This record gives sequence, structure tokens and C-alpha cells, in this order.
Amino acid sequence: MSGDDASTVDLMIIGGGINGCGIARDAAGRGYSVALAEMGDLGQGTSSGSTKLVHGGLRYLEHYEFRLVREALMERERLWAIAPHIIWPLRFVLPYDKGLRPAWLLRLGLFIYDHLGGRKLLPAARTLNLRSDAAGKPLKDRFVKGFEYSDCWVDDTRLVVLNARDAAARGADIRTRTRVVSATVEDGLWRIEMEDQRNGARRSLAARALVNAAGPWVDNVLQGAFGRNDTRNVRLVQGSHIVVRKLFEHDRCYIFQNADDRIIFAIPYEQDFTLIGTTDRDYEGDPAAVKISPEETRYLLDAASEYFRDALGVDDIVWTYSGVRPLYDDGASRAQEATRDYVLTVETEPGAPLVNIFGGKITTYRRLSEEVMEKVDRVTGRRTASWTGEASLPGGDFDAMGFEALVSALGREFPFLAPKTVRRFAHLYGTDTRVMLRGIVDIEGLGRHFGADVHEAEIRYLASHEWAEGADDMLWRRTKAGLKLTEAERAELAAWIEANLAPGAGAP
Repeated sequence: MSGDDASTVDLMIIGGGINGCGIARDAAGRGYSVALAEMGDLGQGTSSGSTKLVHGGLRYLEHYEFRLVREALMERERLWAIAPHIIWPLRFVLPYDKGLRPAWLLRLGLFIYDHLGGRKLLPAARTLNLRSDAAGKPLKDRFVKGFEYSDCWVDDTRLVVLNARDAAARGADIRTRTRVVSATVEDGLWRIEMEDQRNGARRSLAARALVNAAGPWVDNVLQGAFGRNDTRNVRLVQGSHIVVRKLFEHDRCYIFQNADDRIIFAIPYEQDFTLIGTTDRDYEGDPAAVKISPEETRYLLDAASEYFRDALGVDDIVWTYSGVRPLYDDGASRAQEATRDYVLTVETEPGAPLVNIFGGKITTYRRLSEEVMEKVDRVTGRRTASWTGEASLPGGDFDAMGFEALVSALGREFPFLAPKTVRRFAHLYGTDTRVMLRGIVDIEGLGRHFGADVHEAEIRYLASHEWAEGADDMLWRRTKAGLKLTEAERAELAAWIEANLAPGAGAP
């Protein structure tokens, strides 16, 4: 797309989370000209604050959300196939607690979970003897029986970035740090005015259709850019997580029931840690300012300590993060009962079509994108075909069952890398590891060393290929290397980035 003010695109998207970037990718692949504006970094809001799961949502069965669960279950293996470097299978252990849900109900729920969504590759659920199985070793003695089932892990922010990269490769104009100031209809077109958040520069473009995929800010966009002051469509629900040092040696996860009918997960995380979450509570205020509360911290520590032999305390926490889920406001009395399904609305009354997205989950982003494009096709009179279900995301062009073969190949190609670094690169970048390391033949070729296994070559790659600009983008969203660096090392990297990398100059 040209950079002058007279440029016109078929589709303008507001919001660079998983839904916005997924729609941009889908639309660009159908031949639409696409522009996307994200006021911060890609995936900076809800999409980086998840529990990092591609899952059907076992507990949603209790709320009879069978359509949502079926759709999500069907997406698990499909997403695994197109992004096998950042998505992989996990086995979840559900200890049976006599004081909570009865065993027959758990077995029934897992039977439905196994058969509702066309599972083909993921193994089925089974019953465990926690006294003899290794999964019972970290747990208290009262947990004798358990159940084990399948879901998948996802590196959530990388999923967002890879969708944006593929969209850009297909012609989409992805603009980060760009806020939509106003959107009005003139002569059947949306007139969009945007502001660069780095320098205040204004830019305008015209669009034949507009998608509001601003997540927690979807109502703010309607109120600010569109002037609809009485709009309230979403219920903001805060979910927080804590990260502690590794609590167990095996590679399975836990799903723990709590006396308040909620559940939390305990998941192996970044090789040396355990991720525990999530909470569910209504949130008021700016979603960008969300952070874990003392009450949430205590809740997660107490809930995990009910199951693990060794009680957890505040001193065990090495990192926390929080996100705000923009759930469609269906009037549910409690945050955990509000629907996790998404709702799409189409407005044509302004004179040009507007699609609003309320709610949604990472697991169902691809199907949501398809449904949005079906609506866009309908209002624009086009007839295009779905295509994203089989096309690999960047770096994922290898067989889902062949990840270890990729790790071995990369280890042979770059023998100067430590095995742990090779595996980290394979999980983050897949086959694009070769792009990042092109021409590098020894450890010195990686450039400046910032701590742990973080080097200049990786930082420059993130800036030039993935819209990363600051240390937070690189250490906490594109990677989780911030967990391995000291505070001093993180500060040193931030200073180096400011001195050596011009913001936005090298983005694809």
C-alpha cells in the first residue's frame, strides 16, 4: 500500500492482538488490500496475558457451552499442524478430590471432551494411580486417583506476531504504535485518521470496510473514534498468573479444582519454571494498567498449596503477569460464568460496513477470522475462499511430529550453539532460525552478549523482522528471556537498544 494520504484499502483493522492479526492474515491471503493499526506493540494486551493454552476449555462444559468447546477442540490439532514450533501437545493431570466434583462427573466430562471435537493425533484421557505414577510425587498424600487428558501449549504472543508477519508477506500494511484518532464515513468510504505514538505524526487513509478488533478497548474505540458515548458491550475480566521456580521434574501439567468451583493450572514453563494461573475477577479502569493484586497472589498461592506437598509463599514468585479478557457482556452474575464465546456484529448504517468483535479466545482466533471474512465478503459482494487451516505460519513449515528432527538439524548446522539454545531457537523461530543465523559460523558472529543466551543477532532479528522496538517487546513478549537475565542485564540491553536501534525503522 502506498504511503500517501490518498491511499485506499479494502479493509482497515483496528487492533493488533490475535484477532486483528489473524483477520489481517486471512484477508490478505484472500486478495484484500489490508491495513492494520495497533496503538502499542503487537499482542501487548490480552493476547500476551493468557495461560498460553490451545484448549477446548474443559470447565466450559459445566456452563453448557458445547458449541464453543467443540469449535475449540477442532482447532487444537489444526493450529498445532500450522505452527508446530510454538504449539505442542501437553498432558494434563486432574487429581480427584473427594470433597469436590464426583469421579463419575469428571469421567463423563473427559469422555465428552475426547469425542466432541474430532481428536485424531492427541492421546485420549485415562485414569491414573497417583500413588504409583510420577505425577503423584509432588502432590499431597490424600490425592490417590487422578485423570489425565490432552490439550496443547501455545506461545501466545509469538502466535500474534507470526500471523502479522504472514499478513505482511501477503501485502498487509501492519503499523504498530499507531492509534486511530477518528473514523468517519464520507462518500461510502471510511476516512481513518491515525497518530504515530512515537512522534505524534498524523496520517490518513480510506477504507471500504472497517473491523474493530481492539479487544478490551473495543468500546473505547467506539466511544473515542466513533463518538458513541453510551456504548457498553464488553465485560472486562482480569486474569493473573504467577511464575515460580520449577516445582516438579516431569513434563505434564496439573489442573486443580478449588472449593469455589474454579480451577487453576500448574504448567512447566520456559524449562526452569512453573506457571500457575489464572484468576477471574471483574476489572474497572484502563486495561493497560492491569497488574496482579495481593488478593489474587494469595489466591493462587493458597490454591496451589492445597495440592502440592510443599507450600508456596510470596518469596517463591519470580514473575507475575496479568491480562484483561474482553468478554461479551451477557449479564452473567459472576465473572467466571460470563460466556467465553465471541460475538460479531455488522453495521452498515454508517454508509460503509463496520464489523465489531466482542470476546474471543486464542484457540478460536482462526475460526473467528474466517467468520469475520465471511461477513466482509457478504457486505462487499466478494466471493473468496477459506485457506488458513492448512497454510503454515512462518517458521512452521515442517511436520508437526518432526520437531525433534528440526532440533537435531539445527544443532548440526550451528554446532557453536549450546543444545539448550538450539531448542529455544527452534521453539521460538522454527525453520526461521536459519534466517536469523544466516552467515553466522561461530559464537563471535552472534555479536554482543547480554546475558544468559541472549545475543545481538537475535535482538536485531526481532527488530528487523517482528516489529520489536524496546526491551519489553523482546524480553517479555517475543521471548521470555527476561526470566533468565538479571535486572542489571535487562537494563543494559534496554540502553543498548535505545542507542543502536531506531524505533520502527527496521520493521517488515
